[in-house]
Amino acid sequence: MYKLFLAFLLCSSISFAGVINGVALTVNDDPITLYDIDQLMVAKKIDKNQAVSLLVDKILYEQLLQKNNVTADIFDVNDYVEKLAKSNNMDVFAFKSIVRQKYPDYSVFEEETKNVVTRQKLIRKLVQGQLKIATDEDMRLHYENNKNNYSTSKTVEVVQYLANKKSSLLAVVKSPLLVPQDVQRNPLTLEVKQLDPQMQYLLNNTDENSFTPVFTSNKMYNALFILKKEGTDTLDFEVVKNKVFNEVMALREKKYLKDFFEKQKLTADIKIIR
Repeated sequence: MYKLFLAFLLCSSISFAGVINGVALTVNDDPITLYDIDQLMVAKKIDKNQAVSLLVDKILYEQLLQKNNVTADIFDVNDYVEKLAKSNNMDVFAFKSIVRQKYPDYSVFEEETKNVVTRQKLIRKLVQGQLKIATDEDMRLHYENNKNNYSTSKTVEVVQYLANKKSSLLAVVKSPLLVPQDVQRNPLTLEVKQLDPQMQYLLNNTDENSFTPVFTSNKMYNALFILKKEGTDTLDFEVVKNKVFNEVMALREKKYLKDFFEKQKLTADIKIIR
């Protein structure tokens, strides 16, 4: 019986290894396994054809990075973060403080940013002057057609929580019904357009019945609980111009890259193994 059990385990292991190592197809000699396909189907909840298409794109992308010697380092990441802060009319320190609230592990944000930067560097190499730079006319047209993306509430009803200790505010955020004695609580109605860019960013990116990240103001820790957002104001074009430019160029880059990959698929040496 024991030998039979060992034989069963051995056969199971070999079978499982076969699934993992079983090559389904190759893309310019780089393999995609049956296991890769199954894993992606489960993770993305997509069918086999969609999974294969995504995996082919991924390999072609990685091959292009290697062929063009494209990499990104921490200096590239920091430069991108500075531009991102500027597009939201914020200084880098304020922007990073908000990011750290949303990403307790800042390295996760850095890795996501590194992937974005790497993609942009590859696009710049592939484009080589073929991508038209957005003009003021292009940006204004995009702005007019997408005003909902550049709108903000006129007023926001909030409850402001203040404390000298950050831990006290974090306790409130975790359990709003339990307010420590060292935490002040003030109801406020805020006129959004009159606020600084950092505060506008916080309010616009926080849903109703939710807390903003903890931030510092007047030498105290603050957090706002959003009760209600009312009315709609469209931000002036000049205020969001940097953001509009980035969005227009991102759309053009995305289209260019999609068209480029479709051509790559047609010329790639793709072999179906099983």
